[in-house]
Amino acid sequence: MDEEAKPVRDSSIDNQTAIVFPNDLNTYGTLFGGRVLELGDWLCGIVAKRHTRKICVTLGLDSVRFWAAATSGDILVLKAAVNRTWNSSMEIGLKVLAEDFRTREQRHIFSAYFTFVALDENRKPTKIPAILPETEDEKRRYEEAETRRQKRLKS
Repeated sequence: MDEEAKPVRDSSIDNQTAIVFPNDLNTYGTLFGGRVLELGDWLCGIVAKRHTRKICVTLGLDSVRFWAAATSGDILVLKAAVNRTWNSSMEIGLKVLAEDFRTREQRHIFSAYFTFVALDENRKPTKIPAILPETEDEKRRYEEAETRRQKRLKS
C-alpha cells in the first residue's frame, strides 16, 4: 500500500434506501431485476467517484446473484464498498436487502461485483488511489477481489 491509499470507509455507502413501487415490478409482481441493476450501478458509481474524485464508468459486472424477491412496498437497503483497486480500475461490491416496512425484517435479495474504470479529462484510463482495507471483512474482500480479477482476465 502506498501513501495515497484510502480507507474503505471513506467512500463506502452502507444504508442507501429506495422504495419498491408498482412500476418497479415485473409481470410476476416482484421487483424487476433491471431495476436492481440500475440502482446498483448508480450507487457503485457514486462510491467509485468518491474514492477516486474522477469521472468513473462501468467496465463490467460479474457474480450477479438474485437471492430472493422483493415486492411492492418493500424498502430496499443498498450497501456498496470498494473491495480492491488496481492501476485505473476498481471492484465495488454491492449487497441489496429488502425490508418489510411492517416488521422491519430484512432479507438479502441481491449481490454483485461492479468493475469501474477512472478516466482523465481526455476520457483515457487514469491512475487511482489504492484502497486500504482495515477490518477483517475488508481484508477478506480485498483478497477475494484479486481472485475474481484473475478469473475475469482469463475469460
